[in-house]
Amino acid sequence: QVRLVESGGGLVQAGGSLRLSCAASGRTGSTYAMGWFRQAPGKEREFVAAISWGGSRTYYADSVKGRFTISRDNAKNTVYLQMNSLKPEDTAIYYCATPQTPYYSSVSTADYDYWGQGTQVTVST
Repeated sequence: QVRLVESGGGLVQAGGSLRLSCAASGRTGSTYAMGWFRQAPGKEREFVAAISWGGSRTYYADSVKGRFTISRDNAKNTVYLQMNSLKPEDTAIYYCATPQTPYYSSVSTADYDYWGQGTQVTVST
């Protein structure tokens, strides 16, 4: 069974930075895309960033482009989300996710089958 565990969330002032990590276990091989999503109170879960299985292709929501960077270390089965220039509107629970289908990258929540428990990111003014 695939297990995803996020870490690195917390409270930060506007303009600050955080680095989220997501450790994956329960599945051999590194042939799966990984994605980060977030959900703010009263809002639907939304796409933030995704990275292809090999790491050569990355995708970002317009709202975070130029501020966030997704990366992965397949040797450690870990994906990262470096978040810079944080804004209060980035406040949300951040989730990592991975699809069941190998070699398949997507920006849609519907295409991701396994989800972590989430980590809270709060950006104060």
